[in-house]
Amino acid sequence: MSLSEQPSTLSARLATLAQRLGLIRRGQRQILERASQLRLPFSPMPQVRDSIYWQDGPQLERLIDLPRSALSGPVQEDKAQAHAMLVRVIDTQQQQLTSLDLRLIDGLSTCNPEQANHTSFEAFAASEPCRQVRIISYKDFVKSISQALPRFLAGERINLRQASWRGERVFWAGEQHSEAFACAIAYARRRELEVNLPAELSHYRLSEQGLNDLQQHYHVLAMPNVAWSDPAFMALLLDNGLPYARLALLGGPNAAEFLLLPKHSSEANALGEGLRLAGAPDVVAYLKQLRNHS
Repeated sequence: MSLSEQPSTLSARLATLAQRLGLIRRGQRQILERASQLRLPFSPMPQVRDSIYWQDGPQLERLIDLPRSALSGPVQEDKAQAHAMLVRVIDTQQQQLTSLDLRLIDGLSTCNPEQANHTSFEAFAASEPCRQVRIISYKDFVKSISQALPRFLAGERINLRQASWRGERVFWAGEQHSEAFACAIAYARRRELEVNLPAELSHYRLSEQGLNDLQQHYHVLAMPNVAWSDPAFMALLLDNGLPYARLALLGGPNAAEFLLLPKHSSEANALGEGLRLAGAPDVVAYLKQLRNHS
């Protein structure tokens, strides 16, 4: 496409959207057009890395017990309706296992992010943070794993977690002595040492019905932090009194916030369509992609 064709093509897309959305009011058309022309530093949704670190990825399991206070916005009813949709996006299942080979575990729930750039316990065990952990005998193995699991020799149940968007990787849910635990498991694999314990496995997965319902009723868009101080965007959002809710979920100082715009409001729907034209990532499409690839 040549540069000369772009304006007319964009105008055609806007006209088509306006017709499809049934935007008969001038104000709604203006919202759509002005939103599509915003120049905000939108970033693609992050890819899920192959990492031993549970938090090195979207913390979608938080949606299950999402407190209403996690959502911000001017109208309590709008936040409540958005909350009711979000808590249905993730399903969880608890599984009691009478015996699990600990060598199947290859993930940690707690780890220093600077130490988490590893794809296996073997790689992590060979890194600088684990250098102080020395395992050269079965006695050393028991000592190390007992640091992480104080009642290991008593056969106490171990807590594990798994998420469909993290593939088949099984994560230990403990929060202390992660270096000792990883080194012990790597040693057991290297020595072909079968070590079994009872386990409780929490498995999280994205709900197809929950995602479909969310997509039917809301635009969910990833907005950069600077958007909330951008005069043009905030004027569209606030001056028109649009219903909306905000959610910070992915974590990190520069992580995008989710903007939820209900499609039952013609003005909010117009803003959502315009923001998508401007480049705002569609969060529901991203989540559906994660589900299909799991």
